[in-house]
Amino acid sequence: MCKTNQLMRFKISTVGILLALVCIKAPEATASEVNIYSHRQPYLIKPFLKEFTQQTGIKTNVVFASKGLVQRLQSEGAASPADVVLTVDIGRLKQYADKDLFASFNSKILASAIPQHLRSKDNTWFGFSKRSRIIAVSKSLEHSDQISRFEDLTNIKWKGKICSRPGSHVYNRALLSSIIAAVGKEEALKWAEGLVANFARSPQGNDRSQVKAIFSGECSIALINHYYYGKLKNSKDPTHREWAESVQIIIPNQEKNDRGAHVNISGGGIAKHSKNLTEAKKFMEFLVSKKAQSLYASINYEYPVVDGIALPSTLTAWGKFKEDSVPIGLLAELSGESQKIIDTVSW
Repeated sequence: MCKTNQLMRFKISTVGILLALVCIKAPEATASEVNIYSHRQPYLIKPFLKEFTQQTGIKTNVVFASKGLVQRLQSEGAASPADVVLTVDIGRLKQYADKDLFASFNSKILASAIPQHLRSKDNTWFGFSKRSRIIAVSKSLEHSDQISRFEDLTNIKWKGKICSRPGSHVYNRALLSSIIAAVGKEEALKWAEGLVANFARSPQGNDRSQVKAIFSGECSIALINHYYYGKLKNSKDPTHREWAESVQIIIPNQEKNDRGAHVNISGGGIAKHSKNLTEAKKFMEFLVSKKAQSLYASINYEYPVVDGIALPSTLTAWGKFKEDSVPIGLLAELSGESQKIIDTVSW
């Protein structure tokens, strides 16, 4: 009888321990999350994260920083908690790729949704939205109809009329890379020399401040990314709307035999040492979904990489335009040559 009671107590105790272990382990086994390092601003990314979690139940943890994430990921090495990196511009994506910080992975969803020239050949990074470098021109500028190409900005008639942020900024470096790809280094150098010769002031500020400079009369022509105009035009600040109202937008290089407008991307990749690969892949694939692509267009006036997405009126007002289809990865490869030219001409 005593042995029987001892045996029963042992069985009950064993079952209790097993149940306790199950209870302890269950949350860890079912926990589902993805850790994101983002160069993009919180207000741009949070709507994506909210929608993704609602659709999948996967929790998102985010580190936001405009600088230093490449160095952080590199120093963390295999111990890094990062699963996904989101950034803007092909130049910044290349920094991660060059330091072997992205994992290569296959996804039929991404491959079918994203045009080949907007993603890497080795499946390490992918473009999720497009931004075009365009020309903003004062509505009071005479003969502005004579500007239809980036190349037209070197004409001496525009001397003292052009504003630009510094050439070494990734947006301008990518633009110059696209010109090198189109006409070669020598012609690109001549273009950069002619552009700088027509500057109204030393390169300074961001793209918003170039539009402000046109409004205030400091210059009449500026290089900007298209979505800055969209944000100014739809700003809650009436002063910003005044700036936008003072300019007209020219989408360059649109003639039948021309290359099309320069296009850059925002994009991302899976971190090489991701501990949550399944969740990371789901998040990347979510970014080409209809909902996510619509968010890119509605929140920041960026163009979707996926066809057939409804666009806000600010973008549809410009109509469809021809895009330069040069492989975006080539622009990254040419960035060193671009920087040499930028330094040579003191842009």
